[in-house]
Amino acid sequence: MNSERLNMFASSNSLTEIQRYIDEVRRFLSVALSIANAHTVEFYTHDVWQRFMAVGPGEVLSAVSACSDRQGAAEHNGPAQTETMFGFCRETNRLVDTHELLQMAKVHSLPGLEVCLSRDELMQAFRQSRPEHGALPADIAAELEPDAFMKAKKSHEVQSMSEVVACLAEHCRVKQVIDVGSGKGYLSSFLSLQYGLRVYGIDSSSTNTHGAQERNRKLKKFSRVYQKRSKVIKAQAEAVHSPQEELAQIKSGINGGGDVLYGDGDKMPQEEVLTDLSEVDQHSESTPETEELFLSTLSLDVIQTARTSPSHLSAEERERRKRENLERKQRNRSESSNVVFSPLTSYITAETELRELISELEDAVMVGLHTCGDLAPSTLRMFVAKRELAAVCSVGCCYHLLSEEFDSAGQECLQSVCGFPLSQYLRSQSWFCGRNARMSACLALERVSHGKGIQMESLFYRAVLHVILRDHYDSYKSEKRVGNVYSKAKSFVDYVRRALRKLELDESKLSDSEIQDYYDTYRPRIDEMHAFNMLKVTLAPCIEGLILLDRLCYLKEQEDVSFSALVQLFDPLLSPRCYAVVGLKSYGNGVTS
Repeated sequence: MNSERLNMFASSNSLTEIQRYIDEVRRFLSVALSIANAHTVEFYTHDVWQRFMAVGPGEVLSAVSACSDRQGAAEHNGPAQTETMFGFCRETNRLVDTHELLQMAKVHSLPGLEVCLSRDELMQAFRQSRPEHGALPADIAAELEPDAFMKAKKSHEVQSMSEVVACLAEHCRVKQVIDVGSGKGYLSSFLSLQYGLRVYGIDSSSTNTHGAQERNRKLKKFSRVYQKRSKVIKAQAEAVHSPQEELAQIKSGINGGGDVLYGDGDKMPQEEVLTDLSEVDQHSESTPETEELFLSTLSLDVIQTARTSPSHLSAEERERRKRENLERKQRNRSESSNVVFSPLTSYITAETELRELISELEDAVMVGLHTCGDLAPSTLRMFVAKRELAAVCSVGCCYHLLSEEFDSAGQECLQSVCGFPLSQYLRSQSWFCGRNARMSACLALERVSHGKGIQMESLFYRAVLHVILRDHYDSYKSEKRVGNVYSKAKSFVDYVRRALRKLELDESKLSDSEIQDYYDTYRPRIDEMHAFNMLKVTLAPCIEGLILLDRLCYLKEQEDVSFSALVQLFDPLLSPRCYAVVGLKSYGNGVTS
């Protein structure tokens, strides 16, 4: 690597260090994972609280509230350390010290281990490694504002990740990016339009691929109009006229009179000049000629020529302007040919041959923004296996969809290559999390801590329904989902009746009063479920941390990977799955060890 900062970080987080972190988290989870693996649906039928807890729900909720306000190392109160392990009684394996468990959960999370780079640290290291501290590879004089066509969460993710990917591409001296699981193409479009990269977006859904292609076409219109408008504003600001004169000129050139004159004297309606992205959707049948006309309307030349009536121009002047317009169109076409987003439809695995999908493939950066389940580890496997992939930036999600190799029931991994564990180190220990624990890893501690809590009533309804199914029906019918029934139900009785119909069970067995009796019986115990689920939320960062440390360890185990790190890219309040696995190869175009 060219950056001293990255070298220092890499040496302080060596393979040995990462393995030590894995051991620490694994040791903690070997005791605490039983809580995360308890199924909420079975909370009352399996008497979960009595099985795992030796304290009251009020004490747990109070401790969780107090812990969220405290920082620092673990504080060991209550029973002596010889009698407990991470807050659990060594003899009964029940929780007896909530404060100890919560503090240990903090210590064994990624922030507690201090194993991650911040996005700013990574970006600063890249800037320092750039010759003469150069600018980012994009010409950001007229920077796109993704807030104009994305929701706040997606805009935050795309802006943060695209800058990192652009820096990786420049560092590796490559111009191609492969976006795995590209979905609607938000990240791909932004990388191509803002940073001039050739992006191949690969998604298994043809609907997503076609939608991304159409969206990119419209965004390209929006992008070029936006950038030309920014150049106009900049040029006007640098002129010697007074602010009053400038305002009058802009109004007369764009907003006044209803029409703007285009180059050789043709008129363009005002509504086309002021078209935004929503209006672009209504003009999808435009021809290439009208598209070029549209994309050129906000150039500085347009405003200047609009101030002079065509009837006052000489034939030579009209011919000169027409020639300039044609030249400008040609430049626009040439520039647009270098900024390409190509959506492709394919199901990606670690064995996928990229050159069969992309005939023009060159050295590239592979990226994935919230790739679900096994697609995230497959992305890392492809990065390691394919020589043409110089760097990787992968943000995973949907940990409950990961396949696990060491599932004792043999149901988790039906294919030859599983998603977890990925590293040889954790595989050598036959580590297994369990689906419920991986589901818990998807919970968002930061959001819950800021008042965006779990929807307890729906979970409570489902757990009591399970009691009813146990008491009155031969089969629980657990394989059928009834989660969406809650949003339509007007009461618990209505919820149960809707659920029984969906499960194709005889609802006449129960009267309304019998159903209500179940609700009245278990309602006083809802705090137990609330407290237990808050413990699951607290353990979530530790389970996610182990999954991500496993992926980082996998890259550390590869001889050809010169740099690898976990990087917090996003604000966890906006985007809970906020960590990226970043890696660079020690060979390829411009990648040095």
